[in-house]
Amino acid sequence: MKPKITIEYCPKCNWLMRSAWMAQELLTTFVEELGEVGLRPSEVSGRFQVFLENEVIFDRKREGHFPEAKELKQIVRDLVCPEKSLGHSDKKST
Repeated sequence: MKPKITIEYCPKCNWLMRSAWMAQELLTTFVEELGEVGLRPSEVSGRFQVFLENEVIFDRKREGHFPEAKELKQIVRDLVCPEKSLGHSDKKST
């Protein structure tokens, strides 16, 4: 079974479009690696969390910002398929 990503967003904050865009970015990048990317409206105001299966891998409140597409792709890649190159979205060497 391929892993499932769920993006939980606050519908009262009008974050559906942002969530759908993030889902599209993940599905485009990880077409072979992910089984599903789902969107789930939150009952908690202000929530924007990304789950891998049932584990929170990004939380807007904890991180203090929304994830950039590049940042979220790197998190998912590191957890799901660390050998995958993200091309121009890959981390820069320091």
